[in-house]
Amino acid sequence: MTCMLMLPAIAHAEEKAPPQSAAGTNDLAPSARSSILMDADTGTIIYEKNSHDRLPPASITKIMTLLLVMEALDEGTLKLTDMVRTSEYAASMGGSQIFLEQGEEMSVEDMIKGIALASGNDASVAMAEKLAGTENQFVVMMNEKAKELGMNDTHFVNPNGLPVEGHYSSAHDIAVMSRELLKHSEVTKYTGLYQDYLRKSSQKPFWLVNTNKLVRFYSGADGLKTGFTSEAKYCLSATAKRDDLRVIAVVMGEPTTKHRNNEVSQMFDYAFAQYMNYSIVGEGEPIGTARIEKGMQSELQLIAEKPYSILLKKGTPTGDIHHELKLDDKLKAPIQQGQSIGKLIVYQGDQTLKEFDVAAPKGIDKASWWKLLGRAAGGLFR
Repeated sequence: MTCMLMLPAIAHAEEKAPPQSAAGTNDLAPSARSSILMDADTGTIIYEKNSHDRLPPASITKIMTLLLVMEALDEGTLKLTDMVRTSEYAASMGGSQIFLEQGEEMSVEDMIKGIALASGNDASVAMAEKLAGTENQFVVMMNEKAKELGMNDTHFVNPNGLPVEGHYSSAHDIAVMSRELLKHSEVTKYTGLYQDYLRKSSQKPFWLVNTNKLVRFYSGADGLKTGFTSEAKYCLSATAKRDDLRVIAVVMGEPTTKHRNNEVSQMFDYAFAQYMNYSIVGEGEPIGTARIEKGMQSELQLIAEKPYSILLKKGTPTGDIHHELKLDDKLKAPIQQGQSIGKLIVYQGDQTLKEFDVAAPKGIDKASWWKLLGRAAGGLFR
């Protein structure tokens, strides 16, 4: 068993710092088979134990299902008010369910609630079929997204986590996809609910109670997903936010719900007691200007589309922390929106703490010959 606690002021998500000398004091989740504690903003790993072990994830699988749903909502290919029709296959799912009947229609928003709160296996398959046409095609989408996110310890076979050979993930990968899901901040509107109802206007309203009890009993907790099968034991990917610090804690293979909740709470307590987020650039603040050769525009103003911050141990001196924008040499049009054009590098003294990719906020087409000629001529007469 390997166990590690990050000690420096900051560490990149894939960097490994030396563990503390007293190994026994390092294990924040002693009963878990595998665990990880991650800063949601930067992806920095604060603590991990056996985090790359491939294990059955049970219903934590549904984080990927929710991620693909939220992406479809953002892209406009799906609306919360769209109705989802339940197939015979989706209605046949066992385990945790919201008891969908064949032919029953329910809104996307209610399906999300059914997945996020009640861990509905039937709702997960119904949404998979809504988005991809078939469950199998949705699983292809799940694995493609996992590959895109660098989830190398993961392979999905279904959208709900029901036991099947070849369906596995790791605490590390679950934290990665949880972090990606949290970029859709509206998801915690659902995962943070303790209770709600489905079929409210019917004669038989269905009461939903969140399987993640931490959203009620731990201050700042607002997600994300529980899981249990006899093979996987008790699993949880949880998130909580206090002040400007949001963390993700994942435990797998816990023996009981009590162990699961207590050890995640302990991980949260440690993070909030020991760490803070230090802002580098706020959302909407200018970062700098990029010169674009042979473009319809010769300059591109760079504005932070999201906050840039680093994770620090509380009490770390911050007076010598500074940042620098380093753009790629000779940026030439055409430039694609979202194209990487440089890095924002954060230093403490002369030590590099963190590097952020900087992307072009919009595309710039290549200028015509006449445009370039006119620009050159204008320069001659200044």
